[in-house]
Amino acid sequence: MNITKKNIIYFVLIIVVAYLIAGYQLPYYIQKPGGADALNPIIKVTGGFESEGDMHLVTVSGLQATPLQYIWAKVTPHNEILPIDKVFPKGTSQNEYMQAQLQVMENSQEAATVVAYQAAGEDITISYNGVYVASVIEGMPAEGKLFVGDLITGVDGAGIQESEQLVQYIEAKKAGDTITIDFERENKKMTTDVTLKAFNEIDNKVGIGISLVTDRSVSVEPEIEFSSGNIGGPSAGLMFSLEIYDQLTEDDLTKGYQIAGTGEIDYDGNVLRIGGIDKKIVAADKEGIDIFFAPNENGAIDSNYQLAKRTAEEIGTDMKIVPVDTFAEALEYLENL
Repeated sequence: MNITKKNIIYFVLIIVVAYLIAGYQLPYYIQKPGGADALNPIIKVTGGFESEGDMHLVTVSGLQATPLQYIWAKVTPHNEILPIDKVFPKGTSQNEYMQAQLQVMENSQEAATVVAYQAAGEDITISYNGVYVASVIEGMPAEGKLFVGDLITGVDGAGIQESEQLVQYIEAKKAGDTITIDFERENKKMTTDVTLKAFNEIDNKVGIGISLVTDRSVSVEPEIEFSSGNIGGPSAGLMFSLEIYDQLTEDDLTKGYQIAGTGEIDYDGNVLRIGGIDKKIVAADKEGIDIFFAPNENGAIDSNYQLAKRTAEEIGTDMKIVPVDTFAEALEYLENL
């Protein structure tokens, strides 16, 4: 074969086009069904009881789209394409976002631990150390004054132990008010003044443009260990709490069933709305799950449960979709199987 200049140009063009189709990243993010992993290898309670069935954590898979992936997602059911700035907050890198999501996952594990140990009547001690800055929104008042990882310890001279305290304090203010925040950065105590601003996107609620994670120290007996790897976000909270409770108590809560679900859980055991539940239903069905818990949101017409139920009917699964508002409701359902 004669290698000509024309052939070389064609070859280079083919390589460039192939790269653009398969490797060039578009400003879009694809979310699709992930997996449904058994929780027994992820959560280990010292001396915990074993069960015949399994509790499962269900995930949504995500990636920045290439042109080929974008086209595939367009024609594949339960693949959602989002502008990338709808996934990653403006001014926050993907790495910073993932670190924040991992911190939220730790917080979710902690809340699940508190709920399960209290329900099982086991020893638990909680102490509060302050509130961490999980992200800072570009263009908002806190930008350049507070940074991810700062530990907020007080506001206007009053101590802050939980993120809810700071949120409630700020909600009672109005745009233009200035607050003084005490915080620690790299073990140095610091103070900064921040003027509140209204968020047009959320009904003009005032804020400074940060998200928060409460720094709690939870001590339990028997001890517990989590191995969730790079899975982030709060949505496994309900299933974490059920798996922990199942290991703490002698009766087999699973009754031999494969059980999955989703929903953020707070420290009072309330099950809260999450995103991507339609994709999680598809993932759970592929794993052969028997029972799936979905946040009921007190019967709201657009609740996670309603979307989960519609998706289950659409894919023709035999999986039982169960609405829950609290950990106690999910526990009662399993105990009565």
